[in-house]
Amino acid sequence: MKGVTIVIAVALMGLCGIVLANPPLVPPVQYEQFCESHKVSGTGIIDVSNSIIDKKIALEYFDTMNGDGDFELDQETAYSQNADVLKRNVSTVNGGNKSNLNLVQNTKMTYSGQIPLTGGRFINSKAFYGGIGANVQELFSVNELEQDETAFFSSTTPYNPPGTTPEDLIGSLAKAGRDQDAVAALMGNNPAHLVGIETKNSFNGTWGTDATWHRIFYKDIKAHEMFTGTFEAEKILKFHENPVPERQRAPCEGIDC
Repeated sequence: MKGVTIVIAVALMGLCGIVLANPPLVPPVQYEQFCESHKVSGTGIIDVSNSIIDKKIALEYFDTMNGDGDFELDQETAYSQNADVLKRNVSTVNGGNKSNLNLVQNTKMTYSGQIPLTGGRFINSKAFYGGIGANVQELFSVNELEQDETAFFSSTTPYNPPGTTPEDLIGSLAKAGRDQDAVAALMGNNPAHLVGIETKNSFNGTWGTDATWHRIFYKDIKAHEMFTGTFEAEKILKFHENPVPERQRAPCEGIDC
């Protein structure tokens, strides 16, 4: 049995220059939620898909899979514009303690069949909607698979930050600047902005991931892995940006026009 262990984490702390800042997004007062939890075991045709697009929190999420074989699935998908009410433990976030998230999907799955199980998932922090422009994608086509995976996303301020409001929190974060203790006190267990997956796989077939973080004229990060054969893979793939906004200088600042 071949094994692969991969860890990729990118953190952006303290941007400078004229790059657009991406402070956490303010959650709506009338927030919305969605959750689905199911356990499935059997033999036959599999057709599963989910999609969540939310411009208010800069989220694009898709997952799908199709196959015909022996199948077991234990999965929870939870989404909330108010991250304060969606608390989950993710081992590589917040020291493994509970974190406030806008989306989390926990998946435990096994599959075996002559027809490959084909599918994947895609998580995007949409820059056009106020996200950081980072995305993670997983793709697979496998005849055998055992998987234990967590996908996670966070982009909003705390719904009730201590001593302030979500609308005023951005200014408080700017004042906190490089004081990480002050930033942590304001954000609590909320890790926004955050996009990532943690996964453990054993498979026979093709499995891989693609991840990108792009900002026009400024940043272009790409990570690609694809494996075909019989493998075991344990992987962490995560993008995170410090929530403190940069001070934006006006083009003619200091000039008397």
